Amino acid sequence: MWNKISLLQKYLVYNIPICMVLGIIVGYTNDPSCLKITIMPLTFLMVYPMMVNLQIKKVFSKGDTKVQLATQFINFAIIPFLAFGIGKLFFNDKPLTALGLLLAALLPTSGMTISWTGFAKGNINAAIKMTVVGLIIGSLATPLYAKWLMGAAIEIPLLNVFKQIVIIVFLPMIAGYGTQRFIIWKYGQEKYQKDIKKKFPMISTIGFWELFL
Repeated sequence: MWNKISLLQKYLVYNIPICMVLGIIVGYTNDPSCLKITIMPLTFLMVYPMMVNLQIKKVFSKGDTKVQLATQFINFAIIPFLAFGIGKLFFNDKPLTALGLLLAALLPTSGMTISWTGFAKGNINAAIKMTVVGLIIGSLATPLYAKWLMGAAIEIPLLNVFKQIVIIVFLPMIAGYGTQRFIIWKYGQEKYQKDIKKKFPMISTIGFWELFL
């Protein structure tokens, strides 16, 4: 089983566009509304395994200020205006479509950011900070941007945004840390580092595969 999952992860760069195209085809030819209920648990399945190997202390430590500032600068000083320009260029006669494009640009992703970072073997600690800070800033800034650029009054349900942060970021973090401590207690630090640790990103691949198919 692990060999098959490892194969999926190895060729993830090809699997991602294939699954996205298949998802679009299925969504276009069928009514996918029944699958809506599966989005949250499958996203959790993608994020939770990445959290098992997380070093909690590094998440709350300093030292990546430049990365965080650069990320939020791109999120809120470049991407919204790029989306606004694209909306004006291609959807000038469709203001609601242009507004939707702007809103999509203003609210960064949550669990997916962490998952993609893990798949790419990047800095998950920094990705978690980016996700939480970006969602909070996005939820507060979106009504201002929408009013300023589009003249539209948009109300963002802040409570729902914070619920999403808890479900997609903090619950998997707590569960992952608990799993990590249990494994180390039961099997020891050496076995965890040598054999068990590398399997959790593979488990996350299952969540990716199911989410997109």
